Amino acid sequence: MDAVTKLASQRAVVVFSKSSCCMSHTINRLFIDLGVNPSVHELDEDPRGREIERALAKLLGRNQAVPAVFIGGKLVGSTDKIMSLHMSGNLVPMLRNAGAMWL
Repeated sequence: MDAVTKLASQRAVVVFSKSSCCMSHTINRLFIDLGVNPSVHELDEDPRGREIERALAKLLGRNQAVPAVFIGGKLVGSTDKIMSLHMSGNLVPMLRNAGAMWL
C-alpha cells in the first residue's frame, strides 16, 4: 500500500495500468488527448506489479484493479468513473485544480 501511495503522489495524474488492457489504453489516450502527461505505471512490466495490483484491488473494492487513476494524489477510480467525470464536464476542472493542465 505504501508503494501505491508514494507513486500516486509523484505527479498530478498517475495511472496504474497494464500494457495489454484496452481500457487502460483508452484512459491513457484520453489524458494525452486532453493535453495531460500522466505518469503511467504498467503493472505487467513492474517487478512489484502483482503486489501493487492487489493493493489497488483493495482500494477499489473489486477484482479488476486497472486502470486505477489518481489525480492530485487521490484515488479517483477506474474507467467508469473517469469517463463519467469526462462526460459530465467535471474531469477537466479536476485536472486543472490538480495542476495537470493549464488551459
